[in-house]
Amino acid sequence: MSARETLAAIAAAKLIMVVRAPSAEAARTAIAAARSGGVHVIEVTFTVPDAARVIGELAGEPDLIVGAGTVLTTEQAEAAIAAGASFLVSPGLDERIVSLAVGRDLLMLPGVFTASEVIRARALGAPAVKLFPADAVGPAYLKALRGPFPDLAIMPSGGVTAENAQTWIDAGAIAVGMAGSLSPVVATPDEATIAAVAHRALTNLGVAPGDAPQPEDPHPEGRAQ
Repeated sequence: MSARETLAAIAAAKLIMVVRAPSAEAARTAIAAARSGGVHVIEVTFTVPDAARVIGELAGEPDLIVGAGTVLTTEQAEAAIAAGASFLVSPGLDERIVSLAVGRDLLMLPGVFTASEVIRARALGAPAVKLFPADAVGPAYLKALRGPFPDLAIMPSGGVTAENAQTWIDAGAIAVGMAGSLSPVVATPDEATIAAVAHRALTNLGVAPGDAPQPEDPHPEGRAQ
């Protein structure tokens, strides 16, 4: 998929599972549980040992959109792309990584926190951004940040829960990134709890759990650049 198509599919799904785990096996367990709860978009962060391998194992699944998170270097970006990642996410704004992704027509969500960073990201061609750490400011900040950028495709990450996810969407987010209860950093994740949280989050977001996302353009009047 092109960057625009991937963004549209994520906007339709509304929820990205942000995977953090102490081992690849724990990551696999958490991902399987979240999938059973209806999650279709997975962001495997590079804090997970052997993250590229985990991405590669999932990349061929027809009902999944798999990307890489916590991408801090161009080397990590290249490894994720080689493994089959459909999108990249970073906690900050690294111009080299954004330029690499844009040049490949691969969706990249650089982390931003200020209007100046949004301007820089858009100038580089990023079609969407990630608000991080979102829990430091809350939905009202995201809504205010979109004031001068009404077409901004933005996804909050950090502190998002099944209970507050819709509040972020109401504030203007196209989707939310959810770690924490969906991907606890423990050796043996509680599969039943993760599946239940995933189901509850998707239900609260108005997404039928288990339905693969049908892409809809989040900005039909023009790309957010």
